[in-house]
Amino acid sequence: MARKAIKEAVVAYAGILIGSAVLAVALDAFTVPNRIAAGGVSGLATILYHQFGWPVGMVMLAVNIPLFAAGIKSLGTSFGMRTVVGTVASSVFTDLFAPFLPALTQDPVLASVYGGVLTGVGVGLTFRFGGSTGGTDIAALLIHHFTRLGVGRSFILIDGLVILWAAVAFNAELAMYAFLSLVIASWTIDLLQEGRPFAKGALIISDKADAIAKEVLQTLERGATIFRGQGAYTGKERDALVVIVGRHQIHQLAQIVRSLDPRAFMVIADVSDVMGEGFERGSAK
Repeated sequence: MARKAIKEAVVAYAGILIGSAVLAVALDAFTVPNRIAAGGVSGLATILYHQFGWPVGMVMLAVNIPLFAAGIKSLGTSFGMRTVVGTVASSVFTDLFAPFLPALTQDPVLASVYGGVLTGVGVGLTFRFGGSTGGTDIAALLIHHFTRLGVGRSFILIDGLVILWAAVAFNAELAMYAFLSLVIASWTIDLLQEGRPFAKGALIISDKADAIAKEVLQTLERGATIFRGQGAYTGKERDALVVIVGRHQIHQLAQIVRSLDPRAFMVIADVSDVMGEGFERGSAK
């Protein structure tokens, strides 16, 4: 058990260091030289670098230290050593790489897109291995703790203020590029955390749920689960059927439902991860 725990810890810290290095590349090669201040502590450091010449990594670390201290005092020690490693490593790598890593483009569109993708990959990797690069994560939790503003809204507030400052410090166009980069980074983080949707989930409300389930089992070779429900308006009891199918089977499922009960109500959604019989994690058979 001890050997396994050590191996898992080594893999986790390696992943966090790699993620921190990727984030540093995103900053040094794309966003910082093109004045793309895409929210958060790194965006704040980008603005201060161009206004006063202060090193980006050291500014990030200087802002993160009091945030981290306040976080431990107010929220407890749940951040852990992995957050410390991610926070320090991303700051150190940023200043360490800067002299050797020139800007790879002067096009703000390319800088926003590639910087956003790499930022998302870097931050997403640290999240995936249980770490964090600090900054906005801790600040958002602190705002939520003291004001009860939702964490998601706290993120928007912090990033919005940084981008607004970028509009004043640079210009409105660069602030719009910063917002574009922020959106791309957020999307990339979600992709790494949740995976690309590879299956479809359907919620079917029908008076003929048993017949639909039987046909799904025979035709699509997929299982189904039936729940007993009650309409909020009518008070009538109805069955709700939950089915997970491969992306290529959703049209067949819709045909089955329409043929057996044209009045059925069906909701279809993307599914990014399924574990269980008939599915291999990360792919649909």
